Amino acid sequence: MDDENAWKTEQRLWLEGISAYDDILDPSCLMAFPGMGVLNVAAIIEGLKGAPRWTDVTMSDRVVSRAGDAVIVLGYTAQGRRENAVPYLCFCTSTYRAEGQNWKLVQHQQTLAG
Repeated sequence: MDDENAWKTEQRLWLEGISAYDDILDPSCLMAFPGMGVLNVAAIIEGLKGAPRWTDVTMSDRVVSRAGDAVIVLGYTAQGRRENAVPYLCFCTSTYRAEGQNWKLVQHQQTLAG
């Protein structure tokens, strides 16, 4: 996966619904969120049900790291916006692993900024 496609994939997770997660998440994926702790895939999907989607996200301070040809790590500052809500600002990392020609998210973490 080239850098441009990696960032497009990451943006899908912020802006699209459960179908994007179904496409992108590896069954072993773990995510860590402030106030929620560490979640497995079942808890992630359950948490998305009924949750308001982000209307916009800005990813700045982007960094890409690779561990060989099969692992890519994205690091960035995210500012997410939802209707009628205060913007959400956090530092994020996401790790993707290649499965043949497909890339799956195996880890995502958010730390509140400020």
